[in-house]
Amino acid sequence: MPLLNKSNYQAPFFLQNGHVQSIYPSLFRKFDAGFYQRKRLYTHDDDFLDIDWSKTGSKKLAIISHGLEGSSHRHYVVGMVNMLNRNGWDALAWNYRSCSGEINRQLRFYNSGTIDDLEFVIQHAVKTMSYQRIVLIGFSMGGNLTLVYLGNKGSRIDSKIERSVVFSVPCDLKASTRELAKFKNKIYMRQFLITLHQKIRAKMELMPGLINDDDYHLIRNFKDYDDRYTAPLHGFKNAEDYWNKCSSNQFIPEIKIPTLIVNARNDPFIAGGCYPIKETSNSKHVYLEIPKSGGHVGFIQFKKDKSYWSEERAIEFLKHN
Repeated sequence: MPLLNKSNYQAPFFLQNGHVQSIYPSLFRKFDAGFYQRKRLYTHDDDFLDIDWSKTGSKKLAIISHGLEGSSHRHYVVGMVNMLNRNGWDALAWNYRSCSGEINRQLRFYNSGTIDDLEFVIQHAVKTMSYQRIVLIGFSMGGNLTLVYLGNKGSRIDSKIERSVVFSVPCDLKASTRELAKFKNKIYMRQFLITLHQKIRAKMELMPGLINDDDYHLIRNFKDYDDRYTAPLHGFKNAEDYWNKCSSNQFIPEIKIPTLIVNARNDPFIAGGCYPIKETSNSKHVYLEIPKSGGHVGFIQFKKDKSYWSEERAIEFLKHN
């Protein structure tokens, strides 16, 4: 599909910087997610996934995948759930292994290509509920994961899954990793490494001798972290192998359902191949929209209902594409 050049998103005049647009919602956008109904799914490898439901009695379901070190309680997930519910959709927001507030049981964690867990969640919804329509929504790493899943499935995708919308997607993991390693993004990189370290230490207590954090202070970026942890824990040779196999841009040509990718031009997390113009231009099913601003999972607007532009855009695409 052609590049959607005319995005109608306009950031508030006093929030024009990409970093501000990315950080502001995390600091000031607050929701009470007490409406969630949590269910624990037990996986085939004796682990668990916690999923959070918000039901309206609909026959339509949206399955939402959060970003790196996020959860179903992040502002962008809860905001999307609220918008979906108001527009007649049930929502299922799932938490990756170790992201629901309790460390998972297996040595593995999660990564940008853990489509087996996404498939497990989808099949739970398909087999245990009577939904007629299902859509997939993803943010950041969850957007990459969603695209990898869709491309991997191709024409074999379950017929109930009709469409997908993803935001702020690092479609090229290597390019995104290099961008995050820059000095201007040090605040994000440091925070990611802190929370990841906390999980490594929790896993050390759960599985003494199988994992350690010796010299963790020497890890400065995702190249270091992925070489030491992500790759060996998930069956990859090294960080480069992981990035090459799990970058979603290569899977776009195989996606067979209408899909919208929205990546802001001023997103501080992404660069280069994260804007898959060539891949989407040659696709019959995938649209790429590049607003001039929006930051990373930002797309702030100020309305009485507290909705953000990304939530309105998702509903618009699901209704009118």
